[in-house]
Amino acid sequence: MKKAGLVSPCLALLVSLAGCDAFSSEPTYKGLSVEGFNYTPYNLSRFVVTDKYGNRASGGGDLPPGSGEGRLSCCYSLKGTEFTVDWRVYDADEAIKDLYAPIKYIEKKTEVHLPPTKVEGGAGTRILGLHFYPDDHIEFEFRTDLRGSRIDFAEVDYRLMQKHKDLMNPQGKLDEFAVFRRTARVAAEGWKKYRLTDNGDLEQYVYYTLFVNKDFDQHPVVQQIIKSTKGKPGEFGRELETLSAETRREIKANKFKHAKTGESNG
Repeated sequence: MKKAGLVSPCLALLVSLAGCDAFSSEPTYKGLSVEGFNYTPYNLSRFVVTDKYGNRASGGGDLPPGSGEGRLSCCYSLKGTEFTVDWRVYDADEAIKDLYAPIKYIEKKTEVHLPPTKVEGGAGTRILGLHFYPDDHIEFEFRTDLRGSRIDFAEVDYRLMQKHKDLMNPQGKLDEFAVFRRTARVAAEGWKKYRLTDNGDLEQYVYYTLFVNKDFDQHPVVQQIIKSTKGKPGEFGRELETLSAETRREIKANKFKHAKTGESNG
């Protein structure tokens, strides 16, 4: 009598939509929509995700800083745990200087490791989000909706315009998009230096950098605030808003011992 074959361990361990196929125990993700979230200070022109089997997924479409929600490309299959993302950006401020000149793209390549992950959702809601950060690293996230941007440059810019319009755009002479891109550039630096993502934290970081003293974070009091509020979203901004008048004057006049350089000014 012929014995029945053993059940493949791969099939026995198949979980939801992230499982394995008949030839490999690596996870396979099918029917994916792809969404990019751009936290860099540049426009994200295009990105292509490639797995080690040659499967590809692509997206982009000229995403300005802070954008991404609501823009999808579909439908893709990816396999494995190691991926390469080829992506390109460009500086919109440079591009508008000469509208007839070719855009100077900056080509980038990032390797991403994604552990086997269970995928929720059905057709149209099975989304792979790619979060592009200012330091050029990328994080993958499976999701079922278009919301969930982690850094909102537009909200930071809106807050600053509401409170400091005359500083942000004196007499309305500047292009509003150029003003926004300036906010995004400075906010991106706030993330790179201190991993700030909270809108209030970034609002204060941009305000102090642009309109008080670009080296404000070297003041000993601010250095202490940075240390004490690490990992506490919103606290950095609240502490800066309640700085003493004396500390504000020192920062504005640049008359303090810089924590990073050790140099005394004034």
